[in-house]
Amino acid sequence: MSLKNWKTYAGAFAASCLLLAEPALAADKLDTGNTAWMLTSTALVLMMTIPGLALFYGGMVRRKNVLATMAQSFAITALITVLWMIAGYSIAFGDGGAGQSFWGGLSNAFLVNMGKDTLNGSIPDSVFMTFQMTFAIITPALITGAFAERMKFSSMLVFMGLWVLIVYAPICHWVWGGGFLGGLGVLDFAGGTVVHINAGVAGLVAALVLGKRVGFGKENMAPHNLVLSVIGASLLWVGWFGFNAGSAVAADNSAGMAMAVTQIATAAAALSWMFAEWMVHRKPSVLGMISGAVAGLVAITPASGFVDPTGALILGLIAGVVCFWGATGLKNALGYDDSLDAFGVHGVGGIVGALLTGVFARKAIGGTAGLIEGNAMQVWVQFEGIIATIVYCAIVTFILLKVIDMIMGLRVSEADEIEGLDFTLHGETIHD
Repeated sequence: MSLKNWKTYAGAFAASCLLLAEPALAADKLDTGNTAWMLTSTALVLMMTIPGLALFYGGMVRRKNVLATMAQSFAITALITVLWMIAGYSIAFGDGGAGQSFWGGLSNAFLVNMGKDTLNGSIPDSVFMTFQMTFAIITPALITGAFAERMKFSSMLVFMGLWVLIVYAPICHWVWGGGFLGGLGVLDFAGGTVVHINAGVAGLVAALVLGKRVGFGKENMAPHNLVLSVIGASLLWVGWFGFNAGSAVAADNSAGMAMAVTQIATAAAALSWMFAEWMVHRKPSVLGMISGAVAGLVAITPASGFVDPTGALILGLIAGVVCFWGATGLKNALGYDDSLDAFGVHGVGGIVGALLTGVFARKAIGGTAGLIEGNAMQVWVQFEGIIATIVYCAIVTFILLKVIDMIMGLRVSEADEIEGLDFTLHGETIHD
């Protein structure tokens, strides 16, 4: 072989080695495009709680409780921000040593290992930490919808603070931080188990422990201002692109597909809930339309990085109908007072989305095949993740609520509840 040929082959070999090494090198180098997208996504997800969820929930309660309801979302945002910095981020994403499968430990408490130049992949660790903080903020805020109009503000703060550290952060570690559910192969791109099943189950337990609102089933408890709820739902829809597409942690093709399937599933669920309600109750309500959209957002969350547009369409159509049943038929049949359908939408929608992720996952999209591509085992793996989340969340949430009830009480007095929490808890009212 001539010297010229040897040089050609050597050059080609060297180039191929550089190409193989490039992804590893890129992972350790700051990418400004990815960073810009993640900064934007973080702001979008924070917008989902304040003002999005605050308006969504605030419009659905009775007028005498709107400020108290919105105050819960705002106070939770502040509280969880501090707790996530102190210990939550370390528990969720730290190196737990011998207990790595179950929790991340406290080695990074107070973010002691985070510097200005510390990277997490191709983005600053500070940006990744804050992005995940917004997830930790909205999850307990979702729970408040289940016990709206009847929990003491002080007890709510204690419960939410403990719940995030003892329930949310460990489950987050199980799935995303190197824990055992991620090791099993559970697919959860943006929080079907970590956020929605977790919040929905905790909300159901809280609703059962606190009991029904005074006058439940006898008084008119219709939303006082659906205009606020429509604005809130719209902000949730827009912010959810940061939630799902941001979970790609890069400005890349995965983020683009996550955004597309999120839009498709949300629209499909809004329509399927609307038509289901139209058939059952003869009128398509505004509350039903926005609830259906949120149900679609919830259901596509775990699947957003794994399914194609067709899968997203089917998933959304199924989620809208099933969550309509969860918020009406199931709740009425069992008789619990889930005030704003936290379980009916987030719990039921999260379960539906997590299971259907195992059905519609495409290897060409997220690297893992689902049932439709012959991998039936993925549905079982998803089921295992769902059961682990439900069992741990339900048991620990129940214990926390009972302990707090014994020490300081959970529920406001009947007189305060009748008068309204805006005035009795916060000394404020909405004037005409």
